[in-house]
Amino acid sequence: MASKTTLEKAKEWAQNSYFSPESRAEISALIEANNQKEIDERFYKDLEFGTGGMRSIRGQGINRINIYTIRKATQALCLEVLAQKSANPSICISYDSRIWSFELAKVAAEVMAGNGVKAYIYKHLNPVALLSFAVRSHKSMAGVMVTASHNPPEYNGYKVFWSDGAQVTPPNDQNIINNYYGITDFTTIKTMGFDEAVKAGMISWIDDSVEESYYKAILSKAINPQMCKDNGGKLKVIYTPIHGAGLVPCSRALADLGFTDVHVVPEQAKPDGNFPTVKSPNPENPSALKMAVDLMEKLGGDIVMGSDPDTDRLGVAIKVDGKIHYLTGNQIGILKLHYMLSEMKQKGNLDGENYVVKSVVTTPLLDTIAKKFGVEIYNTLTGFKWICGKMNELEKTAPQKRFVFATEESFGYLCHNFARDKDGVSSVSQMAEVALFYKLKGMNLLDALDKIYEEFGFSREDLLSLDYFGIEGQEKISRIMTNFRNFSDNTILGHKLVQIKDYSKGIEGLPKSNVLGFFFENGNQVYLRPSGTEPKIKFYIMIQEREGTLSNKKINAEIKATQFLDYFKAASERA
Repeated sequence: MASKTTLEKAKEWAQNSYFSPESRAEISALIEANNQKEIDERFYKDLEFGTGGMRSIRGQGINRINIYTIRKATQALCLEVLAQKSANPSICISYDSRIWSFELAKVAAEVMAGNGVKAYIYKHLNPVALLSFAVRSHKSMAGVMVTASHNPPEYNGYKVFWSDGAQVTPPNDQNIINNYYGITDFTTIKTMGFDEAVKAGMISWIDDSVEESYYKAILSKAINPQMCKDNGGKLKVIYTPIHGAGLVPCSRALADLGFTDVHVVPEQAKPDGNFPTVKSPNPENPSALKMAVDLMEKLGGDIVMGSDPDTDRLGVAIKVDGKIHYLTGNQIGILKLHYMLSEMKQKGNLDGENYVVKSVVTTPLLDTIAKKFGVEIYNTLTGFKWICGKMNELEKTAPQKRFVFATEESFGYLCHNFARDKDGVSSVSQMAEVALFYKLKGMNLLDALDKIYEEFGFSREDLLSLDYFGIEGQEKISRIMTNFRNFSDNTILGHKLVQIKDYSKGIEGLPKSNVLGFFFENGNQVYLRPSGTEPKIKFYIMIQEREGTLSNKKINAEIKATQFLDYFKAASERA
């Protein structure tokens, strides 16, 4: 039988009484306007359910985030949860400030209840870390976070966690994916009305005590709490949640640790899924921190910190000698790890059983620092699902080992073991602790970095991110990866290649992943990786400079990084 055209699929949607009148009208309008391009985008495939969940533009159709695709995803998750034969299966739910997030969270709870799975849902929006913490606190089988993280306003998404509080990993992720694609008729999805399910005890609001336990837990992991209590008022902190879920938890975490001179950007304080003051609510981008930087300059602040909508990322800016500096995710990770290890060593809390986890595309300088402190470091695939998967593995196979820190270059950090995903809340309070520690020594964070570089060597990292949208974009990204998989030269820009690692073959004990690593004789590295959640391909440039003064190393590294960026951009455009 010939497959249906996108127009046929659209007409079926528009004529199906299962969908709401508003949903059907939206598709009918596209048909009447003969908007074939938009019809193609919405119906050329089912919304992709990846290994961690799904993320897409909001709208009607099978390739968009809406209540129907959320129902389908939740039904798939429930089938896998029920397959575990737990006596009292439950799933925890949280959500951020995005448009439809609370509504979609309630829709997910209705499907859970309809399947006989107890749903625990937060009364108000909360970050990723609190979702992970709730899963572990309730001993639930799974968790759902309704979020599109730092994507533009038109997006929303659905992130799946498993019983350990980490994002779902094999084999459960693939089972859920298979379940999802096996659902071909929306009417087969089981639901129970929200109010009915609450009365039946199948949906419950998460108790406030869970949040209180979380705040106490992260406070217990502060390295120098007394220093912060005694001197917290000496650091002027500027914080922005960028209209996301971070205002209440980050303000609370800073206050608990003793930071009293905290100023929130008023225009960005309230949750707002339109993110009206930024192009994209991503603290990795300097533009997203502009209003906070402006407030820092106005008030004479010491540090700017910003978190994304689901509060799992942290961006940092400081002003030194009249110039604004935006720290990279790698630099923040370097500062945090070095501070933790040096202070732990001084207090006698390092004993050879401590370990750190990071992704392969994160700066190798962290490996150097960890090893010099006698701390074991593990490298995983990109993403905290793999980082926390390693934590969970070690918890079972080497229970004597103690977790210290985990990080990836995309501004994600975890400095405690009470949750199993990157935690922007504890990252904010810990970063304030690091900044205060150095301020009391008369140093800023750039001074601190330079001191680390002098001792451990200089490393510079740059990221090239190229966006390619829609069907054509997917094909373009595929061509780029194919071209570099077939790369046969021995050098790039005069840098001698010693190895190309293709992680799609499942090397170094890691799961198969569409990642390429280029390794050069001089220690430089370049990784290529299509994003799993966004229509883009990323190039991670890592430059190692070992000769000359620190000033010369910085100059040489910048030149080489720029050359690499230009080379890979041009090669991609030709693909």
